[in-house]
Amino acid sequence: MSKVNWFPGHMAKALALMSKEIKNVDMVIYVLDARAPFSCLNPKFDDVCEGKPILYVLNKVDLADDNISSYAKTKLLSKGNCDCVLLNSVQSGTSKIIEQIMKRLCDNKIQKYNKKGLNIPLRAMVIGVPNCGKSTLINNMCGIKKAKTGDKAGVTRGKQWVALKNGFELLDTPGTLWPNLEDQDIAKKLLLIGSIKDEIVDINDLCLYLVGLIQKYYKDSLEKRYNIKVCDEALSTLDAIAEQKHFLIKGGEIDYDRTCAMVIDDFRKGRLGKITLDR
Repeated sequence: MSKVNWFPGHMAKALALMSKEIKNVDMVIYVLDARAPFSCLNPKFDDVCEGKPILYVLNKVDLADDNISSYAKTKLLSKGNCDCVLLNSVQSGTSKIIEQIMKRLCDNKIQKYNKKGLNIPLRAMVIGVPNCGKSTLINNMCGIKKAKTGDKAGVTRGKQWVALKNGFELLDTPGTLWPNLEDQDIAKKLLLIGSIKDEIVDINDLCLYLVGLIQKYYKDSLEKRYNIKVCDEALSTLDAIAEQKHFLIKGGEIDYDRTCAMVIDDFRKGRLGKITLDR
């Protein structure tokens, strides 16, 4: 598999936008995909946040390994002036949890405004890699669809200010990666969770990587889903899946395109169970 690197022009503009707007917000809501929480930590965001209080939102926990999600929460909470919550942003009721933590993180500023008799809305910038669920979270908190959403990278392209009923204002920012993805394991995991477009890689190679990870940590999920016996090599396991599904082409050869597309889709839709790619 060739080196993965994806940093289109709009992402460079997004980083510049965040650096400019950070002075106008009171805190940061940092959304991470719980299936790859550490891979979703953009090193460029460290400079952007500039010591602001951070609420880490481990999103899509319904698709992730509960034990790894709990571990990730503990690690994130060690970062200092922050909090962390595990949730599925498409479920109703998540807004109340987020709002309570936002108020706690900004309590000093709220009290300061109250003493001065000021009615100034508290502002939070929502950041994250593409397809982590930022806009879905914002829409849930608003109660109506105000931010564009989609199940692929690159839906949000510009800043969107959204007012909440509780006196907060949220700034939805474009999903952003970083200029040089040196760690290719991270790049592949971001591909698998949809933060990078599929079109830039060979999906069959990506699927082999996925199968290798799953059979190492979640062997039973493959055997249960596809009614096979996991092999030592990822390619042999993929062959077994294809044969069990009768995904063959003329001459009895395995249809890898169809098989790999199915396995990746099954992972993304949670049909393989609760799986986390990071360790």
